[in-house]
Amino acid sequence: MTLDNAGVHGNTPVIIGVGQYMEWGKSPLESLSPMGIAAAAGAAALEDTGAAEKVSVTLDALVSVRIFPDSWNRPRSPNPFGRAENPPYAIANRLALNPALGVYGSVGGNTPQKYINEMASRIAAGELKLAMVVGGEALRTARVARRENLALDWHESDGRLFEDRGIGKAMATAHEFAHGLGVPIQTYPLFESELRARASHSLDKHLLAMAEMMKPFNEVAGDNPFSSYGAPRSVSELATVTDENRFICLPYPKWLNAMDGVNQGAAVILTSVGHARALGIDSKKWVFLHGCSEANEQILVSERINYSSAPALGLNARQALNMAGKVLDEIDHFDIYSCFPSAVAIACDEIGLDRLDPRGLTVTGGLPFFGGPGNNYSMHAIASMVQQLRKEPTAFGLVTANGGYLTKHASGVYSCEPYGEHWQLPDLHSLQLEVKGLNYPSFTERPAGRAAIEAYTLAFDKGEPSRAIIVGRLIATGERFLANSEVDQDLLQTFVAHDQVGRIGTVRSAEQTGGETNLFTPQ
Repeated sequence: MTLDNAGVHGNTPVIIGVGQYMEWGKSPLESLSPMGIAAAAGAAALEDTGAAEKVSVTLDALVSVRIFPDSWNRPRSPNPFGRAENPPYAIANRLALNPALGVYGSVGGNTPQKYINEMASRIAAGELKLAMVVGGEALRTARVARRENLALDWHESDGRLFEDRGIGKAMATAHEFAHGLGVPIQTYPLFESELRARASHSLDKHLLAMAEMMKPFNEVAGDNPFSSYGAPRSVSELATVTDENRFICLPYPKWLNAMDGVNQGAAVILTSVGHARALGIDSKKWVFLHGCSEANEQILVSERINYSSAPALGLNARQALNMAGKVLDEIDHFDIYSCFPSAVAIACDEIGLDRLDPRGLTVTGGLPFFGGPGNNYSMHAIASMVQQLRKEPTAFGLVTANGGYLTKHASGVYSCEPYGEHWQLPDLHSLQLEVKGLNYPSFTERPAGRAAIEAYTLAFDKGEPSRAIIVGRLIATGERFLANSEVDQDLLQTFVAHDQVGRIGTVRSAEQTGGETNLFTPQ
């Protein structure tokens, strides 16, 4: 293989175009469908290349990030507004594209980076010339239309074949769902409870620490024209529980949760250096994927090694940095996946980044303030990172992407600096084997006996605690279990007032109580 005159292999993958789109304030009757929003972002990415017509003619792959309504059921469940039966070609048709390969992605916020990694690898191998990875959500439109009982027609079909990557393994069991796991707003707080216990924080002190970490995200969102919830909020506003900023699940008030009521789309276009030159793409637009990686935790939350770490996240981020030949101190910009504060804190701990690092932890504003467009948030992070790096051609940026409940991870290291090595994916298989080889606790669905709380949260309903969700360990065997507590307001209020991690009690299985869930009774 020969190097071109800039010292870069001609088949080195490079990003040549990015685009974003956001709708706000429109009637659902005037708003775009999810495919329309994705296509609007794709059109912006094509325009961003500076050679939209030439790119359109030679684009041979389009990957559509899976929309949220298709992410929870098998097979795809009915949609009250209809759906695009062939998502990649629904987007392609709007853009007058005719790719030979259409892919509908799997589930997870990791998938934008995952599919950029895949397309880069296939371009480097000469399998593809030019690919678009694109996604869009109309979650706000759907929510308002349901509330106002409006009829929308989003149905469309296309007979061309496409690859549907499916929803993959279920990320929660029926047993977990019964006890309250498997819903993001009730699962991420479990991680936060162990972080709080590890820091020996009172509730007020921990609220303040979370708010101080997330306030810079809010500031970035305020300057981002594609943000949906960028209104400025002080640390005090974020940390203070009020009627508006009410608890959703302990210890997260409303403004520390991902906000998914958005209409947002983003797209990234990749090709090879050789093809970019043939198309006449200005090299000032080129951004290289210097490093990338992927790894998954144990899929089920009940089987994690603990609730204050994510070893697969740290391993994959370090592998991406190693591929790029960089250490953390050499990274100028970050976008750490930020659906909830625990996701940010654990990611920082895993990669060795201070939670208040002055370089900042986001280039978008994060899911609570920029917005959480389903599986596609990290596409916005990558697009924003590309735009930032073009302003600083020697700078490097790291994006971490997270799917599920700190479950599936992908990372990318980006820069305008040319990538001078032979580009190939790192060894992902060995990395996954390393994760699988860790020492995980055993789990029982039928616990009985003395036990201690390992992690917990309270679900709230209209400002009042309604349910305790508990992960515990049997004292005699160390086995992990899930349980709920009695729904007693005095008891639940003690869970609010005092940290419960480590609290001793007795657990009885659902079979013993005759109920639907295991029951933990604290001493």
